[in-house]
Amino acid sequence: MEDLKYQPVRYDVKEAIRKDLQDEAFRREYEALEPKYALIRELLSARQQSGMTQEAVANKIGTTKSAISRLESGGKHAPSISTLRKYAEAVGCDLVIKLEPKRKQREA
Repeated sequence: MEDLKYQPVRYDVKEAIRKDLQDEAFRREYEALEPKYALIRELLSARQQSGMTQEAVANKIGTTKSAISRLESGGKHAPSISTLRKYAEAVGCDLVIKLEPKRKQREA
């Protein structure tokens, strides 16, 4: 039984991503996901700053905790502006949406 001790495998996520980004197709897909994850970071940060739980936000908006969990997890469903506005209001924020010029494509 001695040989069955837990021995975690070291894995450096940042290093793995750095290596994977050298693949052009991977890099394009990875960069395409950035807006989605930026939104998730904003939602989580705003809720944390407000000191509210998912359940508290849900009660204030008039929805369920699981709906807030889905919103913050960035699943397949894209939230409406109305939903984002309600969420922002619940956590004491203003919803700001802006368009930015695209970054120049990397030279090959």
